[in-house]
Order: sequence, then structure tokens, then C-alpha cells
Amino acid sequence: MLGTRALNRATLARQLLLERADLPVHDAVAHLCGLQAQEPQAPFVGLWSRLRTFAPVTLDELLVGRRVVRTHLMRRTVHLVTADDALAWRARHDPMLRQRVLGVYRGELAGVDLDELAAEGRAVLADGEPRSMPELGRALADRWPDPGPRALGEMLVSALVPMVQLPPRGMWRTKAGVRNVPLSSWLGREIDPPAREGADPVGETLVRRYLAAYGPAATADLRAWCGLAGLPAAVAAIREELVAFRDERGRELLDLPDAPRPDPDTPAPVRFLPAFDNALLGYQDRSRIVDDAHRGLSVAGARVVLVDGRVAATWGIEDGNVSVTPLRRFSRDDRAGVDEQGRALAAFLFSDDRHRVQIDASPR
Repeated sequence: MLGTRALNRATLARQLLLERADLPVHDAVAHLCGLQAQEPQAPFVGLWSRLRTFAPVTLDELLVGRRVVRTHLMRRTVHLVTADDALAWRARHDPMLRQRVLGVYRGELAGVDLDELAAEGRAVLADGEPRSMPELGRALADRWPDPGPRALGEMLVSALVPMVQLPPRGMWRTKAGVRNVPLSSWLGREIDPPAREGADPVGETLVRRYLAAYGPAATADLRAWCGLAGLPAAVAAIREELVAFRDERGRELLDLPDAPRPDPDTPAPVRFLPAFDNALLGYQDRSRIVDDAHRGLSVAGARVVLVDGRVAATWGIEDGNVSVTPLRRFSRDDRAGVDEQGRALAAFLFSDDRHRVQIDASPR
């Protein structure tokens, strides 16, 4: 049996949050199976919190150099992933992406042949011009007037045509709108085709990669992370490679045998996480890292502070300062640790010498 604190330390270790890692940025993105990136600047804070040395220009160079991309993938959310993973994983996610868009626009898209819509969308994009989602929807609205441009554009960009969001979107300290081009044209390579029926090598890879970055975890956690419903067969196919534990609720947790599972008493440093960080969203049961009372913060886009490995505060930028709002009482050591890491974050975020942190009073 693995207690909550043991799971917490394992999660921190896998997520590079127990000790900052000496990894190249590309390798860190690959290890984490990507970073959630609908907030364009979030991956920079996520990587700063995880890597011993991180220069934002390095991530910019990877984006411009087409070694990492911003694309819709897990859970139909925008992720920053390596180019290789985007090409290898995309076809496996296609049915889930379609179903999630239909979950929002089923009525609007009733009667629309999605394969025909995909073909028409690719024809529009064949000129190589980047387009926003509304622009692409409007280009096809004459052919399908009833759904409206929004439903057409979202189905095409999020699901039917594998796309990337072009730089400068997602670059350091840069504000830019979303301009999409097909993934294959941007990378000069086609996405990997679906596996033959009855085989799921990508699913098996996803299970291994997920456990390396998030384990030990239940199959429900795996599904919550990627949004894919069809992975039980992949789990079964590699089960002999895995070890099993139980959590305090009796759930079975699977893991890679040689993955780190630190002593539960290992000290955990203060860490500042960006909005929608996968250290929280990567699980169905998030009790290993956040109290049930604060679970909603992870899906509401709150930026959180980990103290002793658990969500203990939220943070934001206010008047050029890092502002911290505790969710529980801070000890003197807690406050000192938050202040120290907050100042370091301010030095990273701001181009001047305003390395100031405002920590609100702890709740009574």
C-alpha cells in the first residue's frame, strides 16, 4: 500500500518538482509528455520550476526550429509537445478529438459529413497561408451555412486536420494571435498512420510514458490525463512489465518497476506552478497533491504554490509583484520558503530589478 504522502513524493520526483533536473529543455518536454499550454506563457513557468538552468530563449528556439509544437492533443487541450510525439501520437487521439468537439457542437454539426469537411478544410489550407480558427470557419461557411463558422472552425482545427499554432504564439513575453497551419506541412513529415486493427503500439507507449512522468497511477488517472477511453487493452498488453500497488482507498495503482518512489519523509521544496499544470490535471484522483476542498482550483486556471509538496496557496501578478494568497496557515519556515521562491520567480518573470513578493495573511 502506498499512502498519500508516498504518492505525493513519487509524483514530485516524476514531475521534476522534488529536485530541479539537469535536462535539456527538449528532453524535459519529452519526459513530461508535453506541457499544457492554452496559456501561452505557462510552459515557461512550468519549465523554470523544474529545470536547474532554464533560459526562455531555448524554448523559443525549439518552437521556431520546429522541434516542439503547440497543438491540440490530450483532452482536446492545447499542449506543447515534441514534434516527434505530435507525429507519433496524433492519429491515436483522432477519434477522441472528434467526439469531444461533437460533445459541444453536435447539434450544429448534425448532418455534416466530417470526412468531407476535413477534405474541404485541407483544400483551403493547401495554399500554405496560416489561418485563425474563425477565418477557416468563414472560408467554409458558404458550403455549410447552418453550423456557423465557429463550429466549423473548431471541428477542423481541434479535430479533423492536425494543426500547429505558429510562432510567435507561445514565445517568451510575446503576445500574438493564433495562426494555424497543418502539422505535416510545418514539420515536413506526415503523421504516423493508425496501427493495424487489433494492435495499439501508441497506446502501449502512452502507458509507459505516462507512468514514467506521473506514476504510480490508476487506469482512471491515465484516462483523465489523455482523454482516451480505449487504453485498457494497452495496459493489459504490457501488464507483465508493470508492478502494482494499492492506495489508501484500495484502488490498484500501476507503475514501472524501476521508477523512483522516494521515501515519504523526503523534504519537498516550495514550487510555483502555472495555470492548468499537469502535475494536478494529470490525475482523476488529485488527492495526492491537492486537498478536496481546493480541487476546483486545478480546473479553474488558478496558479498554485506547492508547500511541502501540496497545494497551499495561489499566486498571480499584481502591480509588477508576485502576489501569494495562502489557502492555509503558513509556519514561519513556510513563509520564508514561499518568499524565497517567489523572489526567484519574480527575477525570472520581470526584466527589471523588482524582485518583490507580497504574501497575504494566512486564513484563520
